[in-house]
Amino acid sequence: MKNLNVIHLNGLRAVEATGRLGSLQAAADELGVTIGAVSQQIIKTEKQLGRTLFERSPRGLVASDFGERFLPRLKAGFELLDQAVGAARKRDEGILTISVAPVFAARWLVARLDRFAEQHPGIQLRIDATTTLANIETSDVDIGIRVGRGDWPGVHAELLLAQEVFPVCSPAMASQMREPADILRFPAVIDAHAMFSWDVWLREVGLSGHRMGERHVFNEASICLDAAIAGQGPMLAWQTLASDSLLAGRLIAPFRIRAKTGFGHYFVTAPDRRETATVRAFKQWVRTEIDDSMKRLEGL
Repeated sequence: MKNLNVIHLNGLRAVEATGRLGSLQAAADELGVTIGAVSQQIIKTEKQLGRTLFERSPRGLVASDFGERFLPRLKAGFELLDQAVGAARKRDEGILTISVAPVFAARWLVARLDRFAEQHPGIQLRIDATTTLANIETSDVDIGIRVGRGDWPGVHAELLLAQEVFPVCSPAMASQMREPADILRFPAVIDAHAMFSWDVWLREVGLSGHRMGERHVFNEASICLDAAIAGQGPMLAWQTLASDSLLAGRLIAPFRIRAKTGFGHYFVTAPDRRETATVRAFKQWVRTEIDDSMKRLEGL
């Protein structure tokens, strides 16, 4: 393979993409670079080969006589490389690696994993609990579940559940509340890393301009929930965070009014990766469990 030592592979990629796609713009889009960069790579490659690959014309680039013979062989070579890389990255479909936020894992997902194992005994789950959005394209993560607006770059985001927020508190504290304004009498437990504030819910119930007092501030929503359970103050929670504690009676939602935040829970996958049967099974299971949780929550 000594012939490859005198040619830059990036240049060959630019030549192959341009010849296959028919334009500099299309090649630039596929390679994630500028048109100028593609053009410069082609010029360098032509110099290294000592051959003209494309003729410049008013209609753009047209393959030269040599290019007509060279491009099919170059395309075949890159197809073999693509297949080799694909085989190397092929995952064991019996193992599913999931990236989720720690609070979602601890407060909703983990308690339900036995049911997934019963329904899909041939699938082993690996849970990567992290607040960092994994690089789905290059990591070993098969699927993520994240909260946001679904506009993360470089991923395919599929809405799972629109986020709604509402106050929760201990049963003893809830017994002292009759109408939304009553909550202003109680200093709140605050999640310092929340993507929303109490203003979202106060505005929904006609209390714009009012502020909640603060009792404790934590940097983790799960700890805030424990503080609310302990009677230390109301917390502004969302469905997956609080559902199990509400269903168990450890917490009460004193008012049925919820406010949308504009955020949601999303499945996050690589945009160009084939969706495996394992991923489909997990997504369907999560959707079924979410639907069941939300129906039970509505019944309270």
